[in-house]
Amino acid sequence: MKYNWFKYIKPYLPFFILGPICMVVEVIGEVVMPIFLETFINRGNNGTLTVKASLLMMLGMIATALLMMIGGVGGSYFGAKAAVNFAGDLRRDIFRKVQSFSFANIDKFSTGSLVTRMTNDVTQLQNFVNMLLRMAIRAPGMLVAALIMAISLSPSLSVVFAVAIPILVCAIAFIIFSSFSKFTAVQKKVDNLNSTVQENVTNVRVVKSFTREEFEIEKFGAANTDLKETAMGAMKIVIFMSPIMTLVMNVTIMCIIFFGGRIVLDIGMEVGSLSRFITYATQILSSLMAVSMLFMVTSRALASARRIREVLDEVPDISDDNAAHPELTVNNGEIEFKNVTFRYYKNSEQPVLEDINLKIPAKSIVGIVGSTGCGKTTLVSLISRLYDADEGEVLVDGVNVKDYSIYNLREGVGMVLQNNTLFSGTISENLRWGDENATDEEIAAAAESAQADKFISSFKNGYETMIDQGGTNVSGGQKQRICIARALLKRPKVLILDDSTSAVDTATEAQIREAFRNELADSTKIIIAQRISSVKDADMIVVMNEGKIAGVGTHEQLLAENEPYQEIYYSQNDSERKEAGR
Repeated sequence: MKYNWFKYIKPYLPFFILGPICMVVEVIGEVVMPIFLETFINRGNNGTLTVKASLLMMLGMIATALLMMIGGVGGSYFGAKAAVNFAGDLRRDIFRKVQSFSFANIDKFSTGSLVTRMTNDVTQLQNFVNMLLRMAIRAPGMLVAALIMAISLSPSLSVVFAVAIPILVCAIAFIIFSSFSKFTAVQKKVDNLNSTVQENVTNVRVVKSFTREEFEIEKFGAANTDLKETAMGAMKIVIFMSPIMTLVMNVTIMCIIFFGGRIVLDIGMEVGSLSRFITYATQILSSLMAVSMLFMVTSRALASARRIREVLDEVPDISDDNAAHPELTVNNGEIEFKNVTFRYYKNSEQPVLEDINLKIPAKSIVGIVGSTGCGKTTLVSLISRLYDADEGEVLVDGVNVKDYSIYNLREGVGMVLQNNTLFSGTISENLRWGDENATDEEIAAAAESAQADKFISSFKNGYETMIDQGGTNVSGGQKQRICIARALLKRPKVLILDDSTSAVDTATEAQIREAFRNELADSTKIIIAQRISSVKDADMIVVMNEGKIAGVGTHEQLLAENEPYQEIYYSQNDSERKEAGR
């Protein structure tokens, strides 16, 4: 699929035009300067150089040098300006696209790879654009202009270029074709290294708890060595390019001096003219080297562009494209699962959820219990379309969740996940994720309901206390309560709590449940819990077992009739099990 790269050029088109124009000005100065030198040397040799002529030529050379300086500085400035803005807009669009990805899309690339593409690969394209604007006109322009001037000056001596240029062109072509696949491999190794670093830093507490530092160091060392060796394999081609280019250039200059010296002696070619010819020869060969470097950067940029295009062309598997009623909002909070089946891996024979049929009345409190890995979290993830069901329907207020806009659906559904995430910033900034327009009083009230106000107020800076990345400077229980307060502040029509009170004591948990009843009386509340005590008073309890619903009812009904529920309950209340067994 072709991607429209021009959209990143159009807003900065003046920079993209002015940069090459400035380079043309510099090229003109480069070609004109040897003419002054030729005249100066020739007239000095034949004794016709006067003071007035010297001054005029010096003024001409100074003016030409200033013109070259203006062109060079202008070209560099406009090139940098265009490249930086190009990269900034591209990086913004990649980030925006990643935000639209579902979990499945992100898993396809991996987090480390997405970070590499958004940083390293975009930087490669930025360098390419900058070099392109500076060299794409300058190098070929210099090559053509200097070649024309050299041929017009001495056609016989210019024959040497017929040998040198094809050799250089063949060397450049070989290098370009050899390096493309190698640079692609380098970027993949960078992905792997970034993933290794990210995993280690994110899970540093686990690493230290299990004293696995040496293992992680070895793991990083292996990824780092792999990148180093792959990069070295790519750079060897570049390393050989420079000596080859330099050898051809020096041999060419030697040939010109040798044959040019004979021409000076045999046909009377003036020394200044030979000097001018050598200058043009140097410009021709230097331009070819610059072109080779441009192609080298191009080959690496093409590899990066392909990786970036893969992200930009990726179609999110969850979107609003087929939403029948995107204007609808969640008003009541009634939820229904109709014959729902779901697989994380679509070619897997065993589904994670199988033939789920369940109706949750609006404004009710529903508990979901079951063994680890039975599909509890997956089930509630379908409500807010973190995943889409493979078969069947998930309805909210009688409407298929696919018919809502994603924004309206998720605005009506609040989730406190198992892995409670806080972002770097103040506590109040984190709480305002629930409602960005919330007042300080509303924030404090939500925190109080979540039993978080007391410990927040004990901090020196209160609600303006800075949270480290990932919330590493607060305890697990504190983090959970902040996340619950954030969800309360949102006041959603459906609130999902996925084992979100596991790190708080039972007394605090009871106070939080009471706040749910009072503060969110008009909301449907779904509580996933390991402890039966967390859902004992729910209006309805759903028992999950191996991806299926094993029972639905109140605590009393399930305790009397449902064997899986009984096993969970009595395993947590051993004294009652013994009493029941008498």
